Order: sequence, then C-alpha cells, then structure tokens
Amino acid sequence: MRRREFITLLGCASVSRIARAESYPSRPVRLIVPFGSAGGTDIVARLIGQHLSERLGQSFIIENRPGAGGNLAIETVVRSPPDGYTLVLAGAPSAINATLYDNLNFNFIRDIAPVAAIVRFPNVMVVNPSVPAKNLPEFTAYAKANPGKLNMASPGVGSTPHLNGELFKMMTGVNMVHVPYRSVAAVMTDMLSGRVHVYFGTTASSIEYIRAGTLCALAVTTAMRSETLPDIPTIAEFVPGYEASAWYGVGAPRNTPAEIVDKLNTEINASLGDPKLKARLVDLGGIALMGSPADFTRLITEETVKWAKVVKFSGAKAE
Repeated sequence: MRRREFITLLGCASVSRIARAESYPSRPVRLIVPFGSAGGTDIVARLIGQHLSERLGQSFIIENRPGAGGNLAIETVVRSPPDGYTLVLAGAPSAINATLYDNLNFNFIRDIAPVAAIVRFPNVMVVNPSVPAKNLPEFTAYAKANPGKLNMASPGVGSTPHLNGELFKMMTGVNMVHVPYRSVAAVMTDMLSGRVHVYFGTTASSIEYIRAGTLCALAVTTAMRSETLPDIPTIAEFVPGYEASAWYGVGAPRNTPAEIVDKLNTEINASLGDPKLKARLVDLGGIALMGSPADFTRLITEETVKWAKVVKFSGAKAE
C-alpha cells in the first residue's frame, strides 16, 4: 500500500471514531444495577443516571438485576454488545467475588472495561452499649482478653461488612465469631438487643442508632474521617494501614470503543463536579471520586488483590 493511501485510511478511521463518539448515545442506555431497588447501589445509579440523561440527551434506564451476590448483573453486561448501550454499576462486591466464588463465568478485571469511579462510602464500626469499650483501643484490648466471646454480625458471608471485620481481625489478631444474617434489618435487630456485639455497617444503616445512643460508634473504616461523622476516628488512627470502604463506578463490556468510554468518563466527572450531586453524595455519607478510566482500573485491581488476601484469611466461600 502506498504511503498516501495508508495516510488516507488512517484519516478515515480517525474521522469514523470521532463521528461515533459525537453521535453517542443515539438511543436509551441501560445501566444494570447488581442489587435490588432502594439500596445504596440503586440510589447511586439513579443519581448518576439522571445527570447523564440530562447531559447527553438520552434516557439512562436503571435496570435492577440482583442475584448471585451481584454476579448475575456483571455476567449480563459481559455478554452484551460492546457498544456503550449496556453499562453496569460495579462496586466492591465484584472485587470480593473474584476470590469468593470458585467458578465464575467471567473474569471481572479482564471482561469489564472500567469507565469511571463515582463514589466511596465509609462503613462504621459499631458496638452494642453492653460491650465494655468506649473507644477502639479499649475494644481491641477487651477482644484480645476474651477471645471468641464477641460476636461479629454481617448481612452474609462475603459481604462488605463481613470482610471489613475480617480485615480488622487479620490486622489486629483479635478472635471474634462471625454471625451471618440474611439482611441488614435482621442484623440491626440483634445488634440493638445485644445478641451480637459488633458490626461494620454502612453509615446509612447505622447513623440513626449512633445519634440516638442505642449503638456506639468506635471508628470509621476509610483512611480519612467521614464528613457525616467528623468526630469519629478512623480505624487507621489505631491500626496503621487499615482501609475498607464501599465504592461504586461505571463499567462497560470489554472492547467498548475507547472514544465512547472517554466520553462517558468526561460526562460522569462533570456530573460529579456539580455541587448539587456532590452535596447529595455527602448527605448519603459518601465521597465523590473523580478520575480517568486508568484511575478506576487501578482501584479495581488493587481492591481485587487486597480482598483476595482477606477472603483466603477468613476461609469464606460463597454459600
């Protein structure tokens, strides 16, 4: 092929990519949510979907597809055409599931193209007031002096609260008995009654009880203090290097055109820069995350490696 023809072909391909990005989206986009309606994942999806609809002039339809710990939604997107019209709101559970499940039909890191991170939520370590500890050092000392006597609740094996607690056990050497429940509501019922003693729950599920004094907040799980609970220390202030959080971001099928991924990334970051959306995320206890697809790729990779170690330490397997 002569040089002039080669340059012409390159120019045509470039124009084609630009045109494709400019015309996207030309029809409604599905944003698959791995869990049911009204939960934190669903709320984040609807907030970002509304902003994207307004900015891009097409509906972003939220489709809740719960099942298999979030794996059903991920597999749906993996098997969808890589055209930008089927996206997923991915999160920390997918990084955990990579090790928790033995026979997944996909590889999360390989098969999902990271588009943009959206938000990070701290969990908060709460105890029933019957536990004789008013701060984290006292709790750690009591737990070490009474191995196996404290029960640690979670809404299921392999859930984010469960592994937040397992990470704490791994880094401190305390021995607590894990008690899995089928729902957060069931956890809170037994936490309030004192049947179980400690829970690494979301701020949303715990904050009303903390404010009422029916549960005692010892620490938040993120590296930095929460704007929602500014007076509560982080675990890392006493256990250096500890960090655990719930995070969400948008992913697409592998091989989605880079120009579409970049366009979505730009619009999501612009939405996160909107003061109203940022304030709403803070109201929910979250911290907006802004960055490139590469930044989100790095987060997913680091979290997958991190939680693999904790899953192996705990011996947890999907039920």
